[in-house]
Amino acid sequence: MFWDFDAPSEEMMLRDEPPVRVYDLEERTARFGEAIIIFAKKIPWNPVNNRLIDQIVGAGTSVGANYCEADDGVSRADFKHRIGISRKEVRETKFFLRMVATAEPKLKLEAREIWREAHSLHLIFSRIWRSTKT
Repeated sequence: MFWDFDAPSEEMMLRDEPPVRVYDLEERTARFGEAIIIFAKKIPWNPVNNRLIDQIVGAGTSVGANYCEADDGVSRADFKHRIGISRKEVRETKFFLRMVATAEPKLKLEAREIWREAHSLHLIFSRIWRSTKT
């Protein structure tokens, strides 16, 4: 997913061309968290959705926070533990994106785009976690 923060509107816009990947994981996870927040604001409030909103914002924003903690880890074991938490949180975010798409079908396409970025992050964190020796 490509986000354009220099767009004139307050909402993020998907950038179709040119595709530029963000390889800095701290920046990428921060953008992911921001996308989750903006997406969550579009979800109508009701008894079912309120719980989903809390869950998706909590999980989606903690991905980057835990990555930052991992990056500042005091040991390899601490690093691996925090990367594992990031991996779990991004997986949880994927789950709740699916639930939001079920609860609010009109948001399904946007949820799918964010889900794709979540899936990419999950693969990245899984690879890092598996390759880290403790």
